[in-house]
Amino acid sequence: MMANERVRIGNVQVAKILFDFVNEEVLPDMNIDSDTFWSGAELIIAELSPHRMHQGKCTDITAYKTFLYDIGYLIPQTNDENFQINTINVDNEISVQVAPQLAVPLVNARRCSLYDALYSTDAISDCDSCERTNENNQKRGEKVISFTRKFLDQSIPLTSNFSHTDAIQYSIVNGEVKVRNLFRQIGNQIISCK
Repeated sequence: MMANERVRIGNVQVAKILFDFVNEEVLPDMNIDSDTFWSGAELIIAELSPHRMHQGKCTDITAYKTFLYDIGYLIPQTNDENFQINTINVDNEISVQVAPQLAVPLVNARRCSLYDALYSTDAISDCDSCERTNENNQKRGEKVISFTRKFLDQSIPLTSNFSHTDAIQYSIVNGEVKVRNLFRQIGNQIISCK
């Protein structure tokens, strides 16, 4: 299967690998048929994606603000200083229990947050001059970076047998993740720079 192979669903194109995963692994356990799911997904995408077509081109602020009020994103400001915010349909893990939230920064972390989380916990051993200090411990920092990149290799490996160990920059260009590393990319071919 080609990495960029797509399946057309109405006016939307979906990566075939995602399409197959949802149909084969997700939907059977949810008692939702494929046509119902994908037609709903198409409607959601159509409703929520126009911002990408008009990115940075907001010429009518009044119309945009009206749109935000219409969809409930903005609400009229109140002068009442005693207002309260209530939430509904929130899982107990978020609304009541504090402890499970401690796992969120590690699991959903951006790279910096993951580094910080590992540096300040006992997930990285204090042995071999790698103790936690208020000041930067370079040896501990190197262990954190090594651990993180191995974790990324296991959880979201790069294609073509490249490792996150070689990565020096991550970016998103036109909706695609680009990894700049010790190699350079020419078209779809990646060649070594020696």
